[in-house]
Amino acid sequence: QVQLVESGGGLVQAGGSLRLSCAASGLAFSSYAMGWFRQAPGKEREFVAGISGSGGSTAYANSVKGRFTISRDNAKDTVYLQMNSLKPEDTAVYYCAASRGAYFVVDTYGYWGQGTQVTVSS
Repeated sequence: QVQLVESGGGLVQAGGSLRLSCAASGLAFSSYAMGWFRQAPGKEREFVAGISGSGGSTAYANSVKGRFTISRDNAKDTVYLQMNSLKPEDTAVYYCAASRGAYFVVDTYGYWGQGTQVTVSS
């Protein structure tokens, strides 16, 4: 059974940083692309960042490019999202997801975590 468990969310002031982690189990981790998505109240879920199985390729939403960094440690079956220069509009529930397909193709993500809340105050 695939499980993805996010951690690291919380309340931070604008301009601050947070690092999200997602621990995976029940899958051959390095064979899966991993991604981070977010959903703000009243809005649709959106792609934030994705990373290939090897970690050699990444993709970002334009809204976070240059501020967020996705990385993975295949020895620990964990993917990370380092978030810097946070803005109030980054406030959302952040979800970790796994895909057997391409890391940049949103529809291929089939496994999801329960989400972690990130709140950025102004």
